[in-house]
Amino acid sequence: MTGVGLRLRSARGRWVLVGAIAGSSLAMLDGSVVNVVLAPISAELDVGFTGLQWITNAYTLSLAALILIGGVLGDRWGRRRIFLIGTAWFALASLICAASVDESMLIAARALQGIGAALLTPGSLAIISASFDPEDRGRAIGAWSGLAGVATAVAPFLGGWLADISWRLVFVINLPLAAVVIWIGVRHMPESHDESAAGRRLDLRGAALVVIMLAALTWGLTEAGHGWSPPVIGALLVGCAAGVAFVLVERRVRDPLVRLGLFADRVFAVTNTVTLFMYGALSLYFLLVVLQLQLVTGWSPLAAGVAGLPVTILMLLLSARFGALSERVGPRLLMTIGTLLAAGGFLLGLRIGPDASYLTDVLPAAILLGLGLSTAVAPLTAAALGAAPAEHAGAASGINNAIARSAGLLAVAVVPVAAGLSGVAPGDSAGFAAGYRPAMIIGAALLVVGAAVSWFGLGRRPAVEPADELVPVHRLNHCPLESPAGHPGGTDASTRSRP
Repeated sequence: MTGVGLRLRSARGRWVLVGAIAGSSLAMLDGSVVNVVLAPISAELDVGFTGLQWITNAYTLSLAALILIGGVLGDRWGRRRIFLIGTAWFALASLICAASVDESMLIAARALQGIGAALLTPGSLAIISASFDPEDRGRAIGAWSGLAGVATAVAPFLGGWLADISWRLVFVINLPLAAVVIWIGVRHMPESHDESAAGRRLDLRGAALVVIMLAALTWGLTEAGHGWSPPVIGALLVGCAAGVAFVLVERRVRDPLVRLGLFADRVFAVTNTVTLFMYGALSLYFLLVVLQLQLVTGWSPLAAGVAGLPVTILMLLLSARFGALSERVGPRLLMTIGTLLAAGGFLLGLRIGPDASYLTDVLPAAILLGLGLSTAVAPLTAAALGAAPAEHAGAASGINNAIARSAGLLAVAVVPVAAGLSGVAPGDSAGFAAGYRPAMIIGAALLVVGAAVSWFGLGRRPAVEPADELVPVHRLNHCPLESPAGHPGGTDASTRSRP
């Protein structure tokens, strides 16, 4: 990997940091803000709940399916180049979203947005890792994480305020931000490559099979709410077959997209399994609660959007502290307690109804969820990344990130079907309220399963220690409050664990 040894205090170093943060904020803001405006979109475009699922999932699907290949393309063809291409692509797709005249056009544009996000997201952190002097790299990544968290906190205010004018402005606002990112990238960002990537082949078969698998499973599971028709069953069979084929291909290909051998490590396998349950549940929470507050309680988009702000604030304040604590006590206890606390937040969220009060119904659920995430996420991320050898830290980060996004994608497809939400028509507040309760209970159950996997799957004390030097990471560490799920509460790749 090439780098230019920028210092954080230099003018160019600050420009690079600002550009990387602004670029990652595009994907973070869009994922968070769109949840806030789903109700206005439903009203204006006459979109039922299944359509709202697809407006969310189309973006997450293309992002989850292509984020690994996006990191590989950056390593090979230039991280700055792919980052800027992704930013421009994202801006164009945002313009199409803003101009959408019906449900189908908006869903297609959201899928295009996800492709752009898959190209720009891995490059954001990779550019910082490749560009800064090792002495400043950790501080630069810390600044990136903290300021990206501020962007996540601002998202509900921004989305709610713009929604009061028009939901289309949520997408239009991406254009000036993307223009600033491109200007900074062209003027100030250095180009970097992974020199060892030149001799590696692109795993195009693996990438294609991931796309087929996630697309077929998501479509089949979402449409199952309208009946188990032959096309639905066929799509699910195709998705399962593509998954099996993906495993076979990755075991045999010389340069795999996913290093399956990493899952031979017990800590890595367990933490990624917990990631699947935790992030699946979180995607549900930030979709369901925002819609419940608007459709059933009658709150404005701004009020519904900021209702979850305590979660973000608690994570910004506490995640680093629990990450440090996990170095002494190991991730097992903290991950178990954290997921159980988060499950309690879901159960308290059942109190949100037509006459919900912020102080007695909404705030307690948000506080308990925020405490749970603050306790669990940093130890989970550190253990998942640290279980891999140092030379594979980037691959471990990419796998964990892709699993987190895929978990949200599949949960938003499956759980509404099980809860009876799929058939809810536009504006049917009673129908949504009826499905909200079982969906939240299922979300709590997912977290309880995650707690059980943490407790019984991890050893008594897999220690976590700081790495001797910062491991370059070419893919974004996932963050739970973004999209339905994403927040810089995870640790960076400068930590690794010993089973």
